[in-house]
Amino acid sequence: MSTPASSPAPDPLSSRLQRLFITGLLTLLPLWLTWVVVKFLFVMLSDLSRPVVEPVLQGMAALNPAALEWLDDSWVLGAIAMIATVLSILLVGWLTRHVVGQRLLRWFEAMVARIPLASTIYGSARKLLDILQTKPDGAQRVVLIDFPHPEMKTLGFVTRVMREIGTGRELAAVYVPTTPNPTSGYLEIVPVEKMTPTDWTVDQAMSFIISGGAVAPSTIPFSPPTPRSTPTQATTPPATAD
Repeated sequence: MSTPASSPAPDPLSSRLQRLFITGLLTLLPLWLTWVVVKFLFVMLSDLSRPVVEPVLQGMAALNPAALEWLDDSWVLGAIAMIATVLSILLVGWLTRHVVGQRLLRWFEAMVARIPLASTIYGSARKLLDILQTKPDGAQRVVLIDFPHPEMKTLGFVTRVMREIGTGRELAAVYVPTTPNPTSGYLEIVPVEKMTPTDWTVDQAMSFIISGGAVAPSTIPFSPPTPRSTPTQATTPPATAD
């Protein structure tokens, strides 16, 4: 007489709660990260125009407290300050595309150049942004390098190609940004033959870095290209006299 198969024991309450907690955490984490980034941008953009917008709104509210009292609210001030900053950025972009804006930009850069520390910071940032918009000579812009050890790779941007004193070997200055904040990172000097070139654009690389690798093309190279060997010509032995 066969005995009936025993049903699997139900999961304990602690295991079910653990799975529910992990599922809820993975669901809310992208929303939380989105909120943190949006809040950071909102506060940053608002703070840029707040010193100018706040006195204006407070003065308008003081003229007619009954009708314009809402202008003095914190959220209204932040929203209007952010809109003012965005409009200012658009205005600067529009001016830069015209002769008047270009003259103002050259005048501003000449003024900044007279300030020792500010000229160094502004000049370096300006050159980095200009370099990222052009393709370097002799190397791809977006590359993979060995970091932190040869069995691992990290994404970097080639900012300059140099030559080693004595040997003439090509060396690349590679900026390695951090995730998810690409404004900080490392500067590595890497031999060009040790780099793995990619066909990624700067926009694709930035999306890859900021998203922690979630947004990326479906394929990526990993090993450096093998150096091309120069073909050797076959030599025939000299004929011997009989």
